[in-house]
Amino acid sequence: YKMSINITKWIEENKSYFLPPVCNKLMHGNGQLKVMFIGGPNQRKDYHIDEGEEIFYQLQGDMVLKVVEKGVHKDIPIREGEVFLLPSRVPHSPQRVENTIGFVMERDRSLDEKDGLRYYVDGTTDILWEEWFHCIDLGTELGPIIKTFFASEEYKTGKPPDGKVFPPCPVNIDTTTSLMQPFSLKQWLKENSEDIKNNGSKPLFDEQGEFKFIVWGGDTIEEGQHPGEAFIWHLEGEAEVVCDRGRVNLGPNDSILIKAGEKFTVRRKSGAVGFTIITDPLANKPKMWKINNSYYNK
Repeated sequence: YKMSINITKWIEENKSYFLPPVCNKLMHGNGQLKVMFIGGPNQRKDYHIDEGEEIFYQLQGDMVLKVVEKGVHKDIPIREGEVFLLPSRVPHSPQRVENTIGFVMERDRSLDEKDGLRYYVDGTTDILWEEWFHCIDLGTELGPIIKTFFASEEYKTGKPPDGKVFPPCPVNIDTTTSLMQPFSLKQWLKENSEDIKNNGSKPLFDEQGEFKFIVWGGDTIEEGQHPGEAFIWHLEGEAEVVCDRGRVNLGPNDSILIKAGEKFTVRRKSGAVGFTIITDPLANKPKMWKINNSYYNK
């Protein structure tokens, strides 16, 4: 049993998965964090809506994320080396071409959460067809839903049946957030190196919602124990991780998934750079009161 995974090596060993028809492979998916790498080509018209945030980091080649931002269609190019944080409840449709690989992180869904797959009438934001479902494994669940759409009258005609009224949406779609611009991780590290050196660490994204993405520098000690999982990706230099399962050394592009509730310490040596992503799935939910083990909106 190997605690750490070298990402470069893992991508090479799994490269057949990044080709059609599969185009993706989960590195970690049994717990709270869904850590996956996605290839192409994959040009699609369906939009995905989920109640959690998603992190994109494009490792090889460029992609385009089609979104509906504040009720308007928009293309967001994510170029090689760029990172992007997609807020929860924003309809999105990733477009990927061949010879590209991207890292995507999502979180597990709670039992009461729904995911949606939606098609729009061409050139509009009018709903053509949609289906809502409880998502356990998106990779296997999307296929049958897309097939159902391809067999539908809506697919053949390009418009919903006359007089069709869609039931109320089970998710409160985000129509107010202005989305961030993707930016180069390498450039960000360069521009913030002094800050990281002085403070030991710095959040990558200004908005700290469900995902806390913290970049750590050298000569630092990170200690933690979180109710959720944590994903550590080491970028440069050397580090040592000690957790309940043992001790492991990390070099460039090594990674480790820390289990929920597990105590861990990361010692990053001089000149090292790496990041830790932890998740708080309730960060974007309305604040709740807990009364007799039931939750109520505050």
